[in-house]
Amino acid sequence: MKLLQLIEGLTYEVLQGNLDIEINNIHNDSRNVGTGDLFFCITGAVSDGHSYAIDVANKGAKVLVVEKEVIVDEKVTVIKVPSTRYAMGIISSRFYGEPSKKLTVIGITGTKGKTTTTYMIKEMLASAGIETGLIGTIEIIDGKNVIPAKNTTPESIILHRHLKDMVDNGMKAVVMEVSSQGLMLDRVAGVDFDYGIFTNLSNDHIGPNEHSSFEEYMMWKAKLFTMCKVGIFNIDDKHAVDMQEKCNCKVVTYSLDKAADYKASGLKLYSQDGVLGIEYQLSGKIQDNIVVDMPGEFTVHNSLAAIAVADLMGVPVDRIKNILESIKVRGRVELIPISDKFTILIDYAHNAMALESLLTAIKAYKPKRLVSLFGCGGNRSKDRRYEMGEVSGNMADFTIITSDNPRFEEPLDIMEDIKIGIGKTEGQYISIVDRKEAIRYSIMHAEEEDVIVLAGKGHEDYQEICGVKHHMDERDLIREILEEEDVTKICGYNNRYFA
Repeated sequence: MKLLQLIEGLTYEVLQGNLDIEINNIHNDSRNVGTGDLFFCITGAVSDGHSYAIDVANKGAKVLVVEKEVIVDEKVTVIKVPSTRYAMGIISSRFYGEPSKKLTVIGITGTKGKTTTTYMIKEMLASAGIETGLIGTIEIIDGKNVIPAKNTTPESIILHRHLKDMVDNGMKAVVMEVSSQGLMLDRVAGVDFDYGIFTNLSNDHIGPNEHSSFEEYMMWKAKLFTMCKVGIFNIDDKHAVDMQEKCNCKVVTYSLDKAADYKASGLKLYSQDGVLGIEYQLSGKIQDNIVVDMPGEFTVHNSLAAIAVADLMGVPVDRIKNILESIKVRGRVELIPISDKFTILIDYAHNAMALESLLTAIKAYKPKRLVSLFGCGGNRSKDRRYEMGEVSGNMADFTIITSDNPRFEEPLDIMEDIKIGIGKTEGQYISIVDRKEAIRYSIMHAEEEDVIVLAGKGHEDYQEICGVKHHMDERDLIREILEEEDVTKICGYNNRYFA
């Protein structure tokens, strides 16, 4: 593709070279550059792509896109732009044939609920024959391949390549999680969003290498609604007003408390054979009775967002209802149905806010005991450990403190920090450093009508120790425990999950 076509409309300065040249490929990783390629010099948190300018020029790169001057052979075209990240998004979109314009693109932003809502939407659209790709925290699904995700929102050069693959694989739509980092770092530059969804907003991702303040965090989240055609807002969240302040899109609303386009009322919790769910009356643009086979008020908000998109895209109500009655999302209040006597759930809640929200939702079902099992990640803020310990001590009937991803810290040291938090409460607890043994303890000591929450790992299938990720999937641990123990009489093991 001609360089002139790729940079059309961008603000740029030609520092040297010719624009009327053909580009073979585009890269932001110097190791992949070949003859006739274009290289983006990205200034990152760890390294600066400008320092690789001579190296990629020697490899045969024809074009460098830079933010500051570099010294390379005069045969290499050098283009200076205000932001190489933004330019990378626009150029990548064009290089791959502007794939987002050939798909219905649904972007979801917010602190919580993004992952669950993406899967709800994907399944609803697929049920109506709208083949839909997915880009999110857990994985990327392009219609042929399932690729484990490295970032919630990939770098733009990777994102547009995946969107092209989706188009090539016959996808008609894509639903994607859009993180505040993804918006701030222009990872979604060049994406043509049809729908944007705001779930909720609370303190998160504030600190070194993230956002300097809550106000900044909120500002970047709101950017999505300057990029989409239709904005779908949870107006129960007080920050929905801020999200709409500068939006230039059509506004659609959902709520539990206020008049909205999609409103839920008359919430009823149900618990049967270890399964927790919720039922409500839907009014507004659709009037029907909705049953969701997942627990918690947050599940209602997530389902309303998904219903809004599906309805706007023409999915029949019966298809929407069928999906919600059977939806399962890996690592998000994920039921592991090993017993009719008690309930065991896996969830990604890995900070105090998420854990409090989860435990609050479960307590509403009035379990005989609420058992909370969790650890905290190493080389992260100690405040998170104190806070999670305090939340669990106050809300759970019993806490099992264990190991999460210790990284380069000693697991026992992390657990001692958690104890400081739980020590501020009257909560009962036990410490078991080996996560498998901690889970074994929770199962072997389960009582009828207990709810056991395994928090923190969620969809992750590894444990990171000293920089190495070792395979560890809580589902596998549960299966191994059931194989190793005679638990039939203890937990009423019914083999629904591991049959």
